[in-house]
Amino acid sequence: MTPRDASGSPNNRWSDLDRPPLDGTALRRALVRQGGLWRQVDVVQRTGSTNSDLVARAAEEELGEGAVLVAEEQTAARGRLDRQWTAPPRSGLFFSVLLRATEVPVARWGWLPLLTGVAVATGLSRVAGVDTALKWPNDLLVTVGDEERKAGGILAERAGDGVVVGVGVNVTLRADELPVPQAGSLALAGAANTDRDPLLRGVLRSLEDWYGRWRAAEGDPLASGLQETYAAGCATLGRVVRAELPGDRSLVGEAVAVDGDGRLVLATDAGVQEPVGAGDIVHLRLA
Repeated sequence: MTPRDASGSPNNRWSDLDRPPLDGTALRRALVRQGGLWRQVDVVQRTGSTNSDLVARAAEEELGEGAVLVAEEQTAARGRLDRQWTAPPRSGLFFSVLLRATEVPVARWGWLPLLTGVAVATGLSRVAGVDTALKWPNDLLVTVGDEERKAGGILAERAGDGVVVGVGVNVTLRADELPVPQAGSLALAGAANTDRDPLLRGVLRSLEDWYGRWRAAEGDPLASGLQETYAAGCATLGRVVRAELPGDRSLVGEAVAVDGDGRLVLATDAGVQEPVGAGDIVHLRLA
């Protein structure tokens, strides 16, 4: 009989041979280098939320930029608006990073979730061989059959003078494991590679590259090439969408641009262009 923990889940790291555990030592050897962004990479078997853990550690410890916390399983993972994110152990990439972009004006820090989206999509496309797209502001989309589905999300939170950015990506979730019918995974999208070790390495190297460009440009999204690249990979642009705004308001219009502040610009039937900085976006149809 396979031993189980209090939650009823198998507590043997090798209980699912289709989902081997990550090797923290190998990841540190591959990613931590002199002069690089990543200074430490920790892998834990189970936690509530890597974002919550890293935010707490950043406040309590002298934790430098470039700390990475990876979990094999999260029991209280959060998305935007405190939505829950659930997935079986070792079925995806669940990690958070601490960034301290002190040389970048705080007004430009709003680009960090979008930058992370570009980096994750780029890294996954290279390693997994699967087409990915970005839904503004923080979702990763894949195509399953002829359906566009969410396979990942990004959550950024302030942590003192830094930002903790969390990433969750469904890698090997099977159809019967999806939390909602609209969800997807790299495996269901026909990924050529679902080995989480090279996937995580590829994503973190891509994030290091994009973050370095953005920081070198003092956060300028145009000079760093971030604004153009995000727009090119954004599935929201060119669609008629409904923006669910704070205060129980909504706005319908065609998504025509992402402006210099990272806001989504909607062209409404009233003939005006309105920037949206926060809210839920529902794709309605192509323009």
